[in-house]
Amino acid sequence: MELYGGGSLECWSLDDPDAGRGRAYHAIVIDEAAMVRNLEQAWQQSIRPMLSDYQGSAWFLSTPKGTSNYFHSLYQRGQSDTADWASWRMPTASNPYILQSEIDSAKEDLTDLAFAQEYLAQFVTWTGAVFRKIMDAVRDPGAGSRQAAMIGADWGRVGDYTVYTVLSEDGQVIEIDRFRGLEYSLQRGRLKALWERHGKRAWIMAEVNSMGGPVVEQLQIDGLPVVPFVTTSPSKAAIIEALCLAFERGTVKIPDDPVLIGELQAFEAKRLPSGIMRYSAPDGQHDDCVMSLAFAWAGLTAPREERVSMNPVGSYQISPI
Repeated sequence: MELYGGGSLECWSLDDPDAGRGRAYHAIVIDEAAMVRNLEQAWQQSIRPMLSDYQGSAWFLSTPKGTSNYFHSLYQRGQSDTADWASWRMPTASNPYILQSEIDSAKEDLTDLAFAQEYLAQFVTWTGAVFRKIMDAVRDPGAGSRQAAMIGADWGRVGDYTVYTVLSEDGQVIEIDRFRGLEYSLQRGRLKALWERHGKRAWIMAEVNSMGGPVVEQLQIDGLPVVPFVTTSPSKAAIIEALCLAFERGTVKIPDDPVLIGELQAFEAKRLPSGIMRYSAPDGQHDDCVMSLAFAWAGLTAPREERVSMNPVGSYQISPI
């Protein structure tokens, strides 16, 4: 379509991921992106290069059809700290031309999952879902202040994120610190500052696999009350299943943080040929916030006498809150 003002509109079907290859555009809009079978291939190998001539923009619009697709990955990217990306959810109620009575009627006809997806614009997992009642656990930000009791630390460097999750004694997430690309010395300093900011009262449960070992050792030398956690298939399954139970019982409360919620919704379980359950994020997605929360919850729910006996420093005691 040629416009009198000098521009033009072109439409392509993404049944062919190379549709439009070789052209240059100021803007590209992909509708129902979650249903595009080869969205990642089309974006990486065709669409993104076509924006470079004019430094153009791209919009991905869609019903959120599950979490194991590239559209969900792009949404999570927009919720993160990646430059030049942003994402939003627009539930049906934000459309002024659809009556609330129609939305209420649809809610009576649909399952909770279907209504959340089609009318609330929420990402839901239809198969392999690990965590349920996630949105029920979202706390009111004005529910009152809490004192920190446990910090869960999941380490990352370049590809993955480092995440620190601060929990109160009654299971409320007080703060989440998520970042990547920092040297390990800066990561230690950031954790120490977080611990000090919350009154030097919280214990820290930190993974010691891989680079976590020397980081935790130095934190212990610095005087922080760090409890090491070795992640294996059985130990990971144990803390994930304990966190699942906490969501089922409503004993854990989380903030309305889109990255954490997105990771919880996408987190999945797959049974390996050996019969062991494998818990992880879908391929190409992150689970750093989930693991940090799981470490914090595992530390928080350990008996107090065990926390004292596990204390590698030996000079900290748990005072009542």
